[in-house]
Amino acid sequence: MVKLGAKELRVTHPSRKDLKKIKKNPIYIIVDNVLDTYNVGGIFRLADAVAAEKVILCGETETPPHTRIKKASINTTEWVAWSYASTAVEALQELKTQNSKLKTIAIEQSKRSVPYTKIDYKFPIAFVVGHESEGASKEVLDTADYIAEIPMWGVNKSLNVILSLGIVLYEAMKHADNR
Repeated sequence: MVKLGAKELRVTHPSRKDLKKIKKNPIYIIVDNVLDTYNVGGIFRLADAVAAEKVILCGETETPPHTRIKKASINTTEWVAWSYASTAVEALQELKTQNSKLKTIAIEQSKRSVPYTKIDYKFPIAFVVGHESEGASKEVLDTADYIAEIPMWGVNKSLNVILSLGIVLYEAMKHADNR
């Protein structure tokens, strides 16, 4: 295993040729009013790690270029495809128009939620993460095919948005052959 220091991590500059070699996974990450720019940057790193097709930033979410997003993303905002939509529901509707087979999964605590390990992760797939305190919007939860929940056994009742997304993304990647 290669151990990279902070300096090496922040000077990643893939060539166009390098980027073309990456086979994108039919994964879309929808960011519903996430306010912390470091969370947004971390989401770009996750999107790059799983070779996601696109990140869609919605509502009050800051967009690149932004110095804290750039720093937290370790420059992945420069090659991970992204766009902006006024609402997460609008983003989901647009994706569903493009591909009727798209499965949508909100990562949230809800009366309708199921354990993230019990979801049928079929690609193409869209994941929605919401505001750090308020969560994903009710409208998103109403339209999602699944609402994934991560069990909590301690005192704290929730995980950070990046952690939650990372756990569920990597669970989905176990099923990547279901594309």
